Amino acid sequence: MTTNSTKLGKSVIQWLLDSDPSIRWQALRDLQHAPAAEVAAERAKVATVGWGAALLSAQAEGGTWSGGEPRFPEYTSLRTLLLLHDMGLDPASEQAKTAVARVRKNVQWLMNIPKEDLPKDEDISWWHKPFFEGEVEPCINGRVVTIGAYFGEDMQPIVERLLGEQMADGGWNCDQEQGSTRGSFHTTIDVLEGLLEFEHATGGSPAVEAARERGQEYLLERRLFKRLSTGKPIEHDHNDGPVWTQFSYPAGWRYDILRGLNYLRAAGVKPDPRMKEAIEIITSKRDVSGRWALGIVHPDEVVAEPGVTEGQPSRWNTLRALRVLDWYDRSLARD
Repeated sequence: MTTNSTKLGKSVIQWLLDSDPSIRWQALRDLQHAPAAEVAAERAKVATVGWGAALLSAQAEGGTWSGGEPRFPEYTSLRTLLLLHDMGLDPASEQAKTAVARVRKNVQWLMNIPKEDLPKDEDISWWHKPFFEGEVEPCINGRVVTIGAYFGEDMQPIVERLLGEQMADGGWNCDQEQGSTRGSFHTTIDVLEGLLEFEHATGGSPAVEAARERGQEYLLERRLFKRLSTGKPIEHDHNDGPVWTQFSYPAGWRYDILRGLNYLRAAGVKPDPRMKEAIEIITSKRDVSGRWALGIVHPDEVVAEPGVTEGQPSRWNTLRALRVLDWYDRSLARD
């Protein structure tokens, strides 16, 4: 199967290049395979020009960002740092060092919640715990590892916890403490992305690699969007969240097919037949101009693409879809 992704219209590539530095440098690297020096020069602009610079300038001295639920500013910090990670903000830049140092020094979990207001029957050991030490849910901790590993924090303690929380089916689930015995697509992708970033930053370990491989199999055994028990497509989670063929960005803790494939591409997983239907879904979502639309905009997430609303062409989704298809086609061509 080929998706014809290598026959991209010049207008779509140019549309990505005529954008923010956070989009442009990744299009140069992943779609045009430009020289490293050209890519690095464009990436360096993320800290000083456009969307990345705007996010950095919006941070308060106390390490938080406005927006989101005022009682939980730490979660807005989490979402903003994840977006800066995705934009490719250079961890060695002074802007990144300043932003991360503010979070490290000041941001805590449940920092605005008095201890007496916490539920008496729940684990509250993470109350006022420093941000980069994580909390108790793997769906949160996986994303903390992504941020911390990327920006040079010591994530080994959280990684060890996540390895111990992997379930028998290879996945992870935030509802494990409530008795769940099966993995969750949502939590599993959060953890896999974190473990992969940890490996990139530290070299990882055999235990981390083995856990990731089991987690990848969890996704692939289910064809990235099907129930293992019946083989039928999963339209959305049990809470009636958005369908997995609507590609939101940022997705936050939520899984969708494009996010799953982007992880597998980043992890260097060799395409196999179990990806075929998911790839076909990605291809089918391309509009007549060769672009992909923004799916549901989650009100609790940080705006990644100012001015773009649901259903409009999205540079982030177009970039992510094109590089998945490019990876898939190139891998097949080599076989």
